[in-house]
Amino acid sequence: MKMAISAQLIYFGTAVAFAGCAAVQDIRTKKIRNWLTGSGIVLGLALHLVLGGFGQVGWSFLAGLIAGSVFLVFFLAGGMGAGDVKLITAIGCIVGIGSIRDVLLASVLIGSVFAIALAVKHGKLRETLRNVIALVVHHSENGLTAHPELNVTRTETLRLPYAVPIAFGCLVAFYVGTSAGGMQ
Repeated sequence: MKMAISAQLIYFGTAVAFAGCAAVQDIRTKKIRNWLTGSGIVLGLALHLVLGGFGQVGWSFLAGLIAGSVFLVFFLAGGMGAGDVKLITAIGCIVGIGSIRDVLLASVLIGSVFAIALAVKHGKLRETLRNVIALVVHHSENGLTAHPELNVTRTETLRLPYAVPIAFGCLVAFYVGTSAGGMQ
């Protein structure tokens, strides 16, 4: 008996594999290279073209735009690198409009848990909580400008390779989608 693989399964399988590669690169080099994120965007658009037709390409592009815009806010505020923004844009193009909300939500929640775990591991939970309060005050007074001391350009700050939470976010969103009966 031949079993058809759904387009959603292909999108998520590709997203998980792609984000996993980016996570390895982020852990090893502390960077996510443009060639990888650019390839992911093209791959996502091409997958949607092949599996869904021209109409799906537009939705895939919109999913990438939405995902990138959400993470762009964190980048502008000084809390995330540009590679992370480009990676989530590529992931949006790969998973498409129907799944990007779940991937974003899972990635942000998992990233928050990982950040707390990282702070605990390094004995800096109190300092991190004080810094979060300082960032909230700073951004409420100054908008999305990066804090002069609490931002990703400072080498002495704790760093979370955010490709890892994005990869886990893809996995969780895939699991939730399959558990809810959304994918076959």
